[in-house]
Amino acid sequence: MSDNTSNASIAFQPRLLDVVRERLRLKHYSIRTEKSYVAWIRRYILFHDKRHPREMGKLHIEAFLTALAVDRNVAAATQNQALSALLFLYREVLELPAPWLDDVVRAKRPARLPTVLTRDEVAAMIREIDDSQIRLMVGLMYGAGLRLMEMVRLRVKDVELSRGEILVRDGKGAKDRVTMLPRSLNKALSAQIAHTKAVHESDLASGGGRVWLPNALAVKYPSAPSAFGWQYVFPAERLSVDPRSGTTGRHHFDEKRLQRAVKRAVAAAGIHKPATPHTLRHSFATHLLESGYDIRTVQELLGHADVSTTMIYTHVLNKGGRGVVSPLDGLHAGK
Repeated sequence: MSDNTSNASIAFQPRLLDVVRERLRLKHYSIRTEKSYVAWIRRYILFHDKRHPREMGKLHIEAFLTALAVDRNVAAATQNQALSALLFLYREVLELPAPWLDDVVRAKRPARLPTVLTRDEVAAMIREIDDSQIRLMVGLMYGAGLRLMEMVRLRVKDVELSRGEILVRDGKGAKDRVTMLPRSLNKALSAQIAHTKAVHESDLASGGGRVWLPNALAVKYPSAPSAFGWQYVFPAERLSVDPRSGTTGRHHFDEKRLQRAVKRAVAAAGIHKPATPHTLRHSFATHLLESGYDIRTVQELLGHADVSTTMIYTHVLNKGGRGVVSPLDGLHAGK
């Protein structure tokens, strides 16, 4: 490759990635997805010595994905995420008539049962959390089946204390759903909302108090970013700059801090399972099924589009997937 070609590729790359960002924002992808896709596309271009994606095709994509699997030993989910980014590049950004994209094979994800904590383990883990705010968030993730990002992105207006409901907005798959609000957390959550209101009023008094809104709602409703109802229930301790708009505001609680707190609590409780914040959601579903709630109800609370996704939790119940009794136990019972 000549120096001129190399320099042209280097000069073109930032412009291409800017177009990728613009297209992702046009289609309302999250900032996390945007960062991930841009990073994978950049790595793909660098892997092939900065060649422009228009000059490459199916074999180049497969070579990149193979290198991820063989050289870096990445998980199937990671490999598929990289493929999704490249498919977005070719289909949505470059808009190439490339029927071969449908032939690119996704890595097969292994069928694994979710890690589930017992009720005693959940209680022991929560007892190890000293921070009352984090303890409340952990309680909500377990008690309402919330995902990590659903938890930290929860807005004041979506909490219905009187009805005992939480409205989860724009969850996985851009879907809304309603889940229960544990009554035992009403007092703590009311106190948290009061704290959030005090923080918001202080921000307003200092000329701030604006929060990021999705889907250009701030343009349609100019006063909404400063309205209390739109504030995050668990706001960040410090102000920050929005990476897209460049405006200063108060973001939500740092999800990494919550992840670290759960990890420490699990270790302190002497739990030897690989538990994460998402394990609390798995435990929520499993414990509801153990309590006799029907699977359709659990499906609705979790926000699963297909009941087959919810069915995985039937495999971790104490009596097995279908409540089958072992024939050996039947022999002993007959004695």
